[in-house]
Amino acid sequence: MNRKKIIIPGIILAVCILALIPFHQWARKHTDWATAVEDHPVNCASCHLYTISRGPVAKLLNEVYLTPYNMSISDDGQRLYIVAQEANKLIVRDIPGNKTIGTIAVGEMPHSVALSKAGSTAYVTNQWSDNVTVIDLTEMKVKSTLPTGNGPAGITLSDDERFLFVVNSYSNDISIFDLVTGEEIRRIQAGNNPTGIQLSPDGKKMLVTSRRALLSEYGSPVLTEVTEISSETRRVTERRNIESAYLMENVAFTPTGDLAIIPLIRPKNLIPSIQVERGWMMTNGIGIIEQKPGGRTVQLLIDEPNSYYADPFDVAITPDGKKAFISNAGVNCISVIDIDSVRSILTEPDEILMNIYPNHLGISSRFIVKRITTGANPKGIVISPDGKTLYVAEALDDKIGVINTETLELVQTIDLGGPKRITVARQGRRLLNNAGHTFQNQYSCYTCHPDTHEDGLVYNMASKDMGRNLANTQTLRSIGEIPPYKWNGKNQTIYKQDGMRFSTVLTRTEAFSHEELDALVAFIVTGIKNPPNLLYNPGSELSGAQLRGKMIFERTHDNKGNEIPVTNRCITCHPAPHYTNKLTFDVGTLAATDDSILFDTPHLNNIYSSAPYLHDGRAQTLEEIWTIYGKDELHGALNDLTKMELNDLIAYLKSFRDKIYEKPVNKTLSASVTKH
Repeated sequence: MNRKKIIIPGIILAVCILALIPFHQWARKHTDWATAVEDHPVNCASCHLYTISRGPVAKLLNEVYLTPYNMSISDDGQRLYIVAQEANKLIVRDIPGNKTIGTIAVGEMPHSVALSKAGSTAYVTNQWSDNVTVIDLTEMKVKSTLPTGNGPAGITLSDDERFLFVVNSYSNDISIFDLVTGEEIRRIQAGNNPTGIQLSPDGKKMLVTSRRALLSEYGSPVLTEVTEISSETRRVTERRNIESAYLMENVAFTPTGDLAIIPLIRPKNLIPSIQVERGWMMTNGIGIIEQKPGGRTVQLLIDEPNSYYADPFDVAITPDGKKAFISNAGVNCISVIDIDSVRSILTEPDEILMNIYPNHLGISSRFIVKRITTGANPKGIVISPDGKTLYVAEALDDKIGVINTETLELVQTIDLGGPKRITVARQGRRLLNNAGHTFQNQYSCYTCHPDTHEDGLVYNMASKDMGRNLANTQTLRSIGEIPPYKWNGKNQTIYKQDGMRFSTVLTRTEAFSHEELDALVAFIVTGIKNPPNLLYNPGSELSGAQLRGKMIFERTHDNKGNEIPVTNRCITCHPAPHYTNKLTFDVGTLAATDDSILFDTPHLNNIYSSAPYLHDGRAQTLEEIWTIYGKDELHGALNDLTKMELNDLIAYLKSFRDKIYEKPVNKTLSASVTKH
């Protein structure tokens, strides 16, 4: 009896050991395939646990952080109002008491906050809710909401507080509200992906900055719009295109109103990406717009010859007009600018100002006073009314840094009370937003993927033949379930896409460590999704045009009754829910500069926000994919469509959104829907 008790467990143990050997061998091969290296630890949790995005396990593994993003301060300097973007809250801090005195729930993905002069009302833009939350600060309660355009971001009040101006970042326009009636009275066009807005000190005008460049053919200079609006007429008075610059997120005026300063990035997307080794792929600087008739726009770099200050985000200027502060989100620091030194530079000849200084890596030594280290990912900054204190939203630390503007030292860090545990995905988000893994800190993942999307630019990727295989930046949103990656589908996993290939082709430095790559993949898979498509698919039912477009998308026969080959039907290559079959095809879009390759079928969710289109960005609109570049019928059989039918198809394509937002929709055409 005793021998049986020993033998049976022994046999079970031996079987387990024998089974473990081939399993480990298989796991080793599987890990090598997934990561494209041979030394990544065999750890099932990395790929199969930390990448769970839904359900109870995901809730246990992850946390809901606060992520302070933008701020405002009361006119008396007593209260700080902090937009907690991930938590969907407005946090009210009592500055003298150093404590939180209110937390108010707002809409989804809040962006910015504006205050009335009396401090009685706050207005919070909710980028994923398409509205503004109006808060009574006396009672700390939501008073009302104002419906806006798509993706409200920057916000400001007119000087008399009669009108509210809201920048709609996704629909590229500005909503203007009459606060007496509570009605939106006008909507005016802005640049491409506008986000920031600032009222001039005299209250007569405001500037609106844009992040994405205006659409143009590859080879043309990058042009990004700054829109000037008259406060009196509430009309656009000027559209100024800033050359060779983009990601202009915010703007500030000097107290006298003679200068406007804009943080910006200067991308070198027309040169081969190998230039990153020479310190010449992404440079960071400021744009200075002289506020006078015929005023110039001068660009100065804030980088240094061997050190770059990636992703400049916000700008704040002291009340005496002596110093400006720039939050460099990609390198966790604040750059301090001596404005008098900038004025001195502006007296130099135009030829130098316009042609040399925008690319002069040494010019920053003449006006940068200091770099102040902050916590992770500094975003919005505000200066106290007395000019003595700068508050910094350390977005990925859930803290507020406090800097003495006279000594230029960090004197305090305010913990907002977010989760203390740093999850694997949170670490991945920090890596995605930090330039530390790029040669000389030139750029982070965010630089080309702002808000985990894409920058709308086409790049000359360094390959075996320079100048070949141009690549339109692809979004990072909702890509966890749609391998392969890269336009040619060469990388079967995100590990391959962002591992050794990433360091070889893009960063030109050491690859991520195994732990870092695990974290980055975890964040990309679990922490990134598309915004709700409130512009083209806000409810549970498709419009008549979209339903007609759906019939065209799913059709099996053309208008003449001919059967369309299965491989040339829209729905074959783009089935729901991601609208990709994850396969590669020849769709007739190879250019003379492309290698002979097949193209990975991209997913189409929120495709309306990803112009330009095709692998090299040659199509500026969805219509151009077929009207100009799809005449050979390799990219779907659509040449028999009338103009109205193509419009319907485009309307349906623009309705696509992530499956997490899906509700039951009409499956059949209503009686009012007719075929053109």
